[in-house]
Amino acid sequence: MPEFCEVALPVPVDQLFTYSIPKSLSVSLGVRVIVPFGARQLVGVVAGLTSQLPDIAAATIRPVKDVLDDQPVLFAEMLALGKWIADYYLVPIGEALASLLPPRAPVRRSSRVVLTAAGEEEVNSNPDSAHGNLLRRIARRHGIRRETLRDSWPRVKKLRRQGLVAFEHTATADHAARQTTYSGPADATERTKSPDLSQPQVDAFAAVRRQLQSGKFGVLLLHGVTGSGKTEVYLRSIELALQRNQSALMLVPEITLTPAMSAIFAGRFGDRMAVLHSGLSASERETQWRRVQAGLAPVVIGTRSAVFAPLDNLGLVIVDEEHDTSYKQDETPRYHGRDVAIVRAQQAGSTVVLGSATPILESRYNAEKGKYQLLEIDQRVMSRSMPVTEVVDMRQEFADTGKQSFLSRRLEEEIQLRLGQNEQCLILLNRRGYYAFCLCRSCGQTVQCQNCSIALTHHLKIARLMCHYCGYCRPIPRACPQCASEHIYFVGEGSERIEESLHQRFPQARIGRLDRDTARGKQQAEAILSAFHNQAFDILVGTQMIAKGHDIHRVTLVGVISADIGLARPDFRSAERTFQLLTQVSGRAGRGELPGEVIIQTYYPDHYAIRSAAAHDYESFYAQELKFRQLMHYPPFTVLASLMVRSEKEDAALLLAAKLGQHLAQAQKMGIKVLGPAPSTLYRLKNDYRFQFLIKASNRNRLRELLLSVRNFAQRDSFPATSLVMDVDPQWLG
Repeated sequence: MPEFCEVALPVPVDQLFTYSIPKSLSVSLGVRVIVPFGARQLVGVVAGLTSQLPDIAAATIRPVKDVLDDQPVLFAEMLALGKWIADYYLVPIGEALASLLPPRAPVRRSSRVVLTAAGEEEVNSNPDSAHGNLLRRIARRHGIRRETLRDSWPRVKKLRRQGLVAFEHTATADHAARQTTYSGPADATERTKSPDLSQPQVDAFAAVRRQLQSGKFGVLLLHGVTGSGKTEVYLRSIELALQRNQSALMLVPEITLTPAMSAIFAGRFGDRMAVLHSGLSASERETQWRRVQAGLAPVVIGTRSAVFAPLDNLGLVIVDEEHDTSYKQDETPRYHGRDVAIVRAQQAGSTVVLGSATPILESRYNAEKGKYQLLEIDQRVMSRSMPVTEVVDMRQEFADTGKQSFLSRRLEEEIQLRLGQNEQCLILLNRRGYYAFCLCRSCGQTVQCQNCSIALTHHLKIARLMCHYCGYCRPIPRACPQCASEHIYFVGEGSERIEESLHQRFPQARIGRLDRDTARGKQQAEAILSAFHNQAFDILVGTQMIAKGHDIHRVTLVGVISADIGLARPDFRSAERTFQLLTQVSGRAGRGELPGEVIIQTYYPDHYAIRSAAAHDYESFYAQELKFRQLMHYPPFTVLASLMVRSEKEDAALLLAAKLGQHLAQAQKMGIKVLGPAPSTLYRLKNDYRFQFLIKASNRNRLRELLLSVRNFAQRDSFPATSLVMDVDPQWLG
């Protein structure tokens, strides 16, 4: 048996820590252990074993306290994947492996009151002292849990100050968590039959079948228009993988998509399927994870973190809506679920299917260059037509009517028509709240968040101004906080305001709203979508949440308010995201027997992203956007990294940015372009002042070399642990 183990701990230090293995414990690669770390006890993963004495003083090596698992929770393939994440995204190995662990930490922490040496002497030498009874009680039981001494807490604290008792903190394995068994699906449904495939679906499935049967790694990009039946191709492909005694993984971008998709999958695969996403409770997530680990569920559907499901003999990986930014994690480790899925499949020799009606430029470019195989479905199922799309120029609308209105005459007419025909409407405004911000007409200042450099959003229901970044709220001011003027003005409608206005315009209509305010959890989102699906609402207003994957056959009208909101973002992907959002939400119309119509309201009707989306023309958008990317040296022609320095003190953040800027001066010699430092678009966030660098490189190895030098420089210069944020392949700038 090895005498020492190397443990990866969830701390911001990129190294493994060596511990000795007591003879009473059995330790293997991939199990979790409880180890001492300073004055704390942490849960880590065993990433290495050795019988040789490490090159450190033997006296400093501390023993493992406990082993949490009878068998590894991370097998060799997953350990390798975690090490790849650490290497590619330049994060500490312990933090990378922590993201792969089971969703519920089976550790029970407790604290006990015990006698010190002085306390034991007091009991023996002075048994009749004022605190003698309490001290003897603690001594008889060899320590008492803190919770049971609440009634005596003032006396306990006094004894602690006198040095007679101490608090002993322990962490023990929650062995009950290991006994989790599966009792059947949450909503079992009858098995559904497979529908007939269109010829383009047949061709796409045939290509997936050939790749699966080859037994080799390969990536297929399934570019199918909205309503083309990509899901049925996924289902047939998973069935084929199961027939080959292989497992399958399917990722979806949003929790709100999972209930509808999981219901479809449950109808086809029954209890051979597991669902993994953060909307489940801790016990639900662990139950599902254990079923997968035990081989009871060879099909997994879930959001980003489901990419780490402990599937054995993985044959097929599907990433639905592969363009969606929800696959990118915005905290350490900042991995992209789509890219990690591809790497996991490559390690396992699996087939990958990336599906979307609006693939990101990088994926489409990879297909163009032959790195991916392109599969196209250019027609809807049952030969249904794409929705007719009309673009309304809101500049002309204002010129004709002489008034500012969120609802054009054309959109108002079409909503009224649909209500009269007992059909349903979707209204998209990709902005939460009642009003976007509160403005003073006298001094021109907006009411700002106290923690972030952003205007607060007005929410009518809670009668507060709210920050959507840190959650700060304040009452609506009666006067300007800057100049005390009473001329307060609210600007820019949000989804809450649109809902109220639609109630006023169409009092007979039943109207619902789906955004982050009405659907803060899985249950609320499910309830709203289910009600709309069952025709409890005539109109559903919402943000981008209503644009993704919903298949509701009586929706015949989609209206888009302020289609150009996203174009104003200071980000090179703003046109692409606008095109994707408009295309996706347009695809919700006309998915049943009734034809669909889309009305897009905009002040920029000639923008190529809006024109291409209205024409359902991905190729024209791709060609024009690709020219822009090449001209400006953005992906797919370069690789990017974002560096951010932050501090609660503005001067400290500025000093760190200056130091890092001097270090990055070497980048030009490496053929790498560095933009910055510059204040981030959101200069102050959650009390941190932030400066940003954007790094462009034509070669990923050179980029990595530079980033490694940055990390080493920050360590040598003693940057505070959380002051430097490195983001490889950033999805949002600023």
